[in-house]
Amino acid sequence: MAVEQTAAPEVMQLIDRVRSGDVRALARAISLVENDAPLAADVLAACFPHTGRALRIGVTGSPGAGKSTIVDKLARHYRAKDVSVGVIAVDPTSPFTGGAILGDRIRMQENLSDPGFYVRSMATRGSLGGLARTTADVASVIEASGKDVILIETVGVGQDEIDIVRLSDVTIVVLVPGMGDDVQSLKAGIMEIADLFVVNKADREGADRVEKEVRAMQSLATSHGSWVPPVVKTIASTGEGIDRLTETIEQMKQWLDVDGRLEARRKVYWRERITEMMRHALMSQVREHGLSDAELEAHAARVAGKEENPYRLVPELVARVFKS
Repeated sequence: MAVEQTAAPEVMQLIDRVRSGDVRALARAISLVENDAPLAADVLAACFPHTGRALRIGVTGSPGAGKSTIVDKLARHYRAKDVSVGVIAVDPTSPFTGGAILGDRIRMQENLSDPGFYVRSMATRGSLGGLARTTADVASVIEASGKDVILIETVGVGQDEIDIVRLSDVTIVVLVPGMGDDVQSLKAGIMEIADLFVVNKADREGADRVEKEVRAMQSLATSHGSWVPPVVKTIASTGEGIDRLTETIEQMKQWLDVDGRLEARRKVYWRERITEMMRHALMSQVREHGLSDAELEAHAARVAGKEENPYRLVPELVARVFKS
């Protein structure tokens, strides 16, 4: 599908380079999107026709569960089968530089010379839910470069980490014995978002207990229809169980391909995504035409001092934007 002709010439050239496998062009396009540059919307619009084919796999779970190692092993497995892979590793934000501080790119640097592999570390920049605000957009750019599988590793914020299910076709929740995961599995959101569970570091004492407790709680996972999320044991550091994990992912993919299940999931995703995009666009309009940071600070001070009523103020501000 051709790049939209309405895009600026420089954007068309950039996307052509991205599509041809130019890694520098891909990095440039992602940076434009991450920084919300003036050309970002054109870049994303030009990428969109080239998306929808890749399988997006989200990997989430508690910090220290071994998510990065599992992502690395999955990437190696797919590359061994000549399946191209993009990895998005969302890291915590450094309080000093605002950048990502875990450096998943360093962990996977052995793969960086492989033209069929691309990894991008992203800082959350204060976003909650385990993902950066632009993670979905970055995934679209990487997918437009022709990658077959997109692996998305979340930051590891525990039970709040549910945004990944909106972005991924397959969501993997990684548990590990000895870190309270038997308790975590009971908490809101965890059972509902998992398409499959991985009990990593399965050579540790308590792995069997974690598996049993997950299976006992699977009656809560009502959002998966006929799919019962499997539990796969791995020792990711040695690669043990990774073949079984990829087989289970393939089984999930085959299940999604039946009766329009994948399309239904993506429809739900885009409903949420469009709402989010509208919210961001409206806030941008507010900042551009109606409310500076200084004015926001002034309103906040007056509301805190009971000099203004926020329930009267906000409709007035919104009306002012739409009149401009």
